[in-house]
Amino acid sequence: MPIIYILYNADASIMGKLKYSYRKLKSSPDCEPACAACDITHGGLSLCETPAWVSAKKEIEASGAELKVVQWHRDEIVGPLKDWIKEEGIRYPSVVLAKDTGFEEVMGASELAGCKGDATVFVKGLRIKGVLAKGGESSL
Repeated sequence: MPIIYILYNADASIMGKLKYSYRKLKSSPDCEPACAACDITHGGLSLCETPAWVSAKKEIEASGAELKVVQWHRDEIVGPLKDWIKEEGIRYPSVVLAKDTGFEEVMGASELAGCKGDATVFVKGLRIKGVLAKGGESSL
């Protein structure tokens, strides 16, 4: 089953959440966000997923390709994915597609920032990239 990994530019620990909050609060609206993936899924500093993201995730997982969405903080990533990220020099946040054939970065930090926290724009980006076909069916 293909997996779409949403990889946050933050750690899951309490200290990680505090550091992220500090980065988020001191960042300028004109700069790249502290974590554009967090903005899309949680609206920034909230610990709860936004209703828009919950809906978008359901749409992605119901795409017809049996895609699964997994959301991980930097310190939660393990195994072959962690090794691949290091080898490829992937920068956080990132969206990575895992298939039987390996890993592929689907959206990088700047593309995620371009979504401006909008889950609908994120799903549209997945369609443009061919991860989700225009009619909802995956092209995988």
